[in-house]
Amino acid sequence: MYENFPIWLLAADYIMGVIMWTLIGRFAMGIFLPQDSSFFFMRFFVRATNPLLKLFSPITPGFLILPLIPLYVAWFFYMIRFYLMPLLLGYSVMGTLSFPLESEFAHGVANLIGRFLN
Repeated sequence: MYENFPIWLLAADYIMGVIMWTLIGRFAMGIFLPQDSSFFFMRFFVRATNPLLKLFSPITPGFLILPLIPLYVAWFFYMIRFYLMPLLLGYSVMGTLSFPLESEFAHGVANLIGRFLN
């Protein structure tokens, strides 16, 4: 399915997908843990995403509460992946599960579940 797409596009989508899901992970962990938590996953999420949050701070509205800011920035990466990348390639829509990273993950989960059910 992805043979028609250039490798740079898939690499860019994978990178933006990892960034987006890391930001979502920070938001989700932030629901249960403070930002200065000593839990190693939370420390990773904070260290990995702080530079992105600083980069997006000029366009981040001041009324957003601090825990929602990673989700707001993740939304930008989602919008780029879903709308801008297909538009730049000349496609109006790439189709269901058009995100290569999530599609590969979904196929892996389906194969894993299939092994348990068969």
